[in-house]
Amino acid sequence: MVHIGTVVMGASDVGRAAAFWKAALRYTEREPGTDDWVVLVPVEGPGVWLSQGRSVSPVQEVPRVHLDLYSDTQEAEVARLIGLGAERVAWELYPPDPDFVVLADPEGNRFCVIDTTYGG
Repeated sequence: MVHIGTVVMGASDVGRAAAFWKAALRYTEREPGTDDWVVLVPVEGPGVWLSQGRSVSPVQEVPRVHLDLYSDTQEAEVARLIGLGAERVAWELYPPDPDFVVLADPEGNRFCVIDTTYGG
């Protein structure tokens, strides 16, 4: 049996990307990273690892794969993440009354903050 261990994201500036995601998710470096690669792990407890690897590929406007972050305080988390350097994305594909907000990390990688209290 297999399971997801690490999600790998591309970044033009690995250090900048790692700094954002460490603060966003309360992660730390598994070992000191380099300019090309870093593996981030949860500070406490188990969880999926997140790696940042240097990439020159352009960011996808509508990515085929993205992260969904779950929160029961969506509005507060969106504000916190924006304060850390994320940006709200003008997302034309929102359904009526969405339970998610689309953001981009400082590298432009899209991710969503899902409202786990949504009753839609």
